[in-house]
Amino acid sequence: MPKGKAAKGTKVTLKIAKKAIQMTPDGWRRLTLSNMGITIFPKCLLKLSNVDELDLSRNLIQKLPDNIGNCLSLRWLDLHGNKLESLPESIGNLVGLTHLNLSNNHITSVGLPSTLGSLTNLKSLNLGMNRLDTLPLTMVTLKSLQELGLFDNLFTELPEFLKFLQNLIKLNIKRNPLSYVQGVAEGMLKEKLKPEEAAYLVHESSLCRTCHKRYKEQRERLIRGTDRGGGGSNVFQEKGIRTYPGLIVPNSVATVSQDVWRVRKVEHEPIK
Repeated sequence: MPKGKAAKGTKVTLKIAKKAIQMTPDGWRRLTLSNMGITIFPKCLLKLSNVDELDLSRNLIQKLPDNIGNCLSLRWLDLHGNKLESLPESIGNLVGLTHLNLSNNHITSVGLPSTLGSLTNLKSLNLGMNRLDTLPLTMVTLKSLQELGLFDNLFTELPEFLKFLQNLIKLNIKRNPLSYVQGVAEGMLKEKLKPEEAAYLVHESSLCRTCHKRYKEQRERLIRGTDRGGGGSNVFQEKGIRTYPGLIVPNSVATVSQDVWRVRKVEHEPIK
C-alpha cells in the first residue's frame, strides 16, 4: 500500500484486500496490512477463504470480531503492536494456526480465553509485552508448541503446566517480576533460582561441528575425572550432580544468558 495513504489509515475493502494478497516463497497466500493506522478489524477479511497468513501488526486495533474463528484457512496470524485487551472465544476455532503473535498489546490474563487450548497445532506463540500474570490451564494441551514468549509481563512465577509441554524448546521470560524460575526440562528445577541465574541449555544437535567437538572432549574429561591429570573418579557422581543425555552442562561451553533460558527435548529418555 502507498505509504501516504497508510499514514492516514487506509480503509480496507474486500477489493483492496484481494489485490494485496501475495504468494510466499513457501507457496502460501499472505495478506500484509501492517502499519496502516487501522483502528477497527476489517470485517471484509472474514470473507476471504483462501488466505493462509495474515499480518495486521502495528495498527490500532482494540478488538477482534467475535467471529474471528471463521477464518479457518489461517495458519499464521500476526497481531503484534495493536491495542488488544482480550481475545474472543472463537479464536479457538483457528485450529490450523501454527504461529500466533500477540505481543505488544494490552492483553490481561482475564482476556485470554480457555479456548486457546484448542490450538493444538501451534508451534510458536508470542504473548510478550502484555499484562499477563497467569495463563489458561487449558494450554497444557498445546503439545506441538516449540516457542513461547512471555517477556515483559507480570508473572511472579511460571505456570506449572509448562513442564508438560514436551516439545517446548524456547521460552523467553525476560523482564518479569519472577520470584524464582521453574525448570521445564526437568519438570521443575529443585533449586529455586532467581531469573537472572537461569541456565542456558541446548541440545548437542544444535552445535556446530567445532563446538560439538569441544563439548565432547570436555564432557569426557569431566566424566572420567581426567581433566588436568585427575584420577579416574566420576566427578558428577562424587558431587551428586544429575546429568542428562544430550544436554550440555550449564555454564560449560554453552553460552550463559542471564535472563533467557532454552531447553531442548531429550530424546534418549524422559526426564523425571
